Amino acid sequence: KMSLPRNFWDAIQKNKAEVPWLFEVSRINGVTGAGERVEMPIDMTDPMLNKVVGGAVDFRSPPNYIFFHDGLALKPLDVVEVKLVQNTPPGSAVKLRPHSTAFTKIGNHQAVLETELKHYSALTKGSTIPFDYNGKRYYFDVVELRSAPRGERVPIAKVQDCDIAAEFVRPKDQMKRKN
Repeated sequence: KMSLPRNFWDAIQKNKAEVPWLFEVSRINGVTGAGERVEMPIDMTDPMLNKVVGGAVDFRSPPNYIFFHDGLALKPLDVVEVKLVQNTPPGSAVKLRPHSTAFTKIGNHQAVLETELKHYSALTKGSTIPFDYNGKRYYFDVVELRSAPRGERVPIAKVQDCDIAAEFVRPKDQMKRKN
């Protein structure tokens, strides 16, 4: 979710855009930090990720500023392109890689995750999503997304108001490191 300036709300109203309102935030080649990225914690972002999609939590940020969970490793004041997207397919399935096996030790962790996914409007393959449960933050890499109704692989999928099946792959802390 992201906080956007008021002019986005005005444009939505003027164009009578249908819900859910999803916005694509993308790096601009040659402009966004000249290819530089913020140093993120190890394994926290896909270095090839150049765009993410999410919904608006509000329209109260100052003009020309957006605030969001950054999966693009942006620096403060980096210039990005933000546009309303209305062709994001609904999701039917997602494969997630927990960063820690600690999550898999939670009783009924599948139900916990599916409940937490309801807080997201859309998911982007290659991004890392966080959520908090019982006072602890857990991270998951979005490994694969499938769209409804045919189940084809897609880079971005809407999860809001969708019946999406979540599947886990081996946690990062159980994978062998390449030397």
